[in-house]
Amino acid sequence: MAKDTPPRWDRRMQQRLARGEAAALGELYDKFASLVHMLAHRVLDDDEAADQVTREVFGYIWENPDSYDPKHGSMRSWVARLTNSQAVHRLRQTEAAALAQGGEGTTEELEQKVRRAAVAARADYIVTSMPAPLRDALELAYFQRRDYRQTAADLGVTEDEARRRLRLGLQLLSTANTRPLEGSSLQGSSPPRYGRSL
Repeated sequence: MAKDTPPRWDRRMQQRLARGEAAALGELYDKFASLVHMLAHRVLDDDEAADQVTREVFGYIWENPDSYDPKHGSMRSWVARLTNSQAVHRLRQTEAAALAQGGEGTTEELEQKVRRAAVAARADYIVTSMPAPLRDALELAYFQRRDYRQTAADLGVTEDEARRRLRLGLQLLSTANTRPLEGSSLQGSSPPRYGRSL
């Protein structure tokens, strides 16, 4: 789904962040903070942990604005990928620490839980980064229980187009279980910090 050129807003935002414009980070936060928190909460099921992941993601973006590569997709999908990766990593750390301190369960159960969270995170990432027409069709079909005829009417497209959007959206979503996210942390992949501050 990579595009030849990123949307103009994404390019400008990357340039502003690279120049160290604190206002750009504020604008990015206003645009994506609720998405980041929602994705992190979906994996962690904990408001405080989701808040922490949100801070970590925006901190990483501030310190590493050049790590966004417009050739690999939109800034929205990049932010979602960073969030899911960090949330899965945090879940693995938290669960491993609990297990090490005599918590219930086994290492295998821990890995199953992390895998389920990674698959859910991957599904969220796929839905977040798919083109809006596909996402809109899936949301109508799933959340509002519309069939393809009703979806077509709601979207103002032909029935064939509605079927095509639903089929393609579901095909993309089906890859969530076959290619789960790795739980690598932002810290593990980031270059050394150079003290860049707001």
